[in-house]
Amino acid sequence: MRVHFVIHESFEAPGAYETWARNRGHAVSCSRVYQGEPLPISADEIDFLIIMGGPQSPTTTKAECPHFDAAAEIALIAEFIAARRVVIGVCLGAQLIGEALGARVERSPEKEIGKLPIHLTDEGLKNDKFSHFGPTLEVGHWHNDMPGLTPAAKIIAASEGCPRQIVEYRQGVHGFQCHMEFTPEVVERLIAHADPSLETLAHHKFVQQADVLRKHDYSEMNEKLHVFLDKLAEEYQAQRAADVDGAGKHSSAV
Repeated sequence: MRVHFVIHESFEAPGAYETWARNRGHAVSCSRVYQGEPLPISADEIDFLIIMGGPQSPTTTKAECPHFDAAAEIALIAEFIAARRVVIGVCLGAQLIGEALGARVERSPEKEIGKLPIHLTDEGLKNDKFSHFGPTLEVGHWHNDMPGLTPAAKIIAASEGCPRQIVEYRQGVHGFQCHMEFTPEVVERLIAHADPSLETLAHHKFVQQADVLRKHDYSEMNEKLHVFLDKLAEEYQAQRAADVDGAGKHSSAV
């Protein structure tokens, strides 16, 4: 399969998502928009589109951030969804998926930075792609906002500080406000970018400082993410095979 990442900043690395793709032997490509690399022209040559996070918002203008074109990314996401490709959004990426489906980004009740628990909802616990998470799982966080919800969206997981941590918008389309891709290397990049501003956020209930962030073990959530991605890939390949089979039967009938 072919996995394409949209990366908004050098310190917002794909981490465990990229590790999964490369370990499974998938072809990996990237649009590093902070370096001026273009977005994909179409969905034709890509199976998984993974849009990473960033300090921007879907409301950020090009005047505010010249290398980030929210409208272009929203249009790209809509095209991939229409083409029945897998679309995963992380943090900002999740918010952009919501926007592509007509759901406006919203402010999260609390700022969250660190490794904190999420709790699966009833929808999450009965969803086979997420059931292996268990009722509670500690995952990475680094956000102020949260994705909007469509009428068909299902909230898979929430946290004490944010009611929309994982959202399933439809088959193959998922928004992760949380950062299950964090590794020690990814977290170190974020700390280097944020330092010393983390200290000014110490009064927030769900914000951890750099010394705490460096001590966390992120491997369990990475492994859980990889199992989810395996299940998602299996579901996608079955869907594609059914589409091909259906098209062949229709052609024969004609």
